[in-house]
Amino acid sequence: MMSAAWSQAQMTGGTEKAVAGLEQQWLRSQKTNNPDLVAPLLADKFISTGSDGKVSDKGGALADAKASKYESMEYEDVNVTVFGDTAIATGGSKARGTDASGKPMDNHSRWTDTWVKMPSGQWQCVASHVSTIKM
Repeated sequence: MMSAAWSQAQMTGGTEKAVAGLEQQWLRSQKTNNPDLVAPLLADKFISTGSDGKVSDKGGALADAKASKYESMEYEDVNVTVFGDTAIATGGSKARGTDASGKPMDNHSRWTDTWVKMPSGQWQCVASHVSTIKM
């Protein structure tokens, strides 16, 4: 189910729509347990900060994505704001499955992704941060 904010992000300017589409591709990679879908979206110098405070580069983030197995994953309240050749995407997620260490997960979190329009014209995520929502 799409949230109102997700729909708003898709219906505004072309850049917002493009970045929202990339976030949708990232979601598909999680829902289908296929990190190959997200790999081209991440810049070579990508940095990820997980809800546990762990900092990973692109290789580490993709290894974690490959080791994680989602039974369900949904995004909520996705919003994209553009600042020239930079876009900030924020949203929430609800995930169930098994994390990269093999432990069961049932998470509700907020995330922020920083996207940059590269010299090639392609948008890539350069940084991602996730915070757990305490219930």
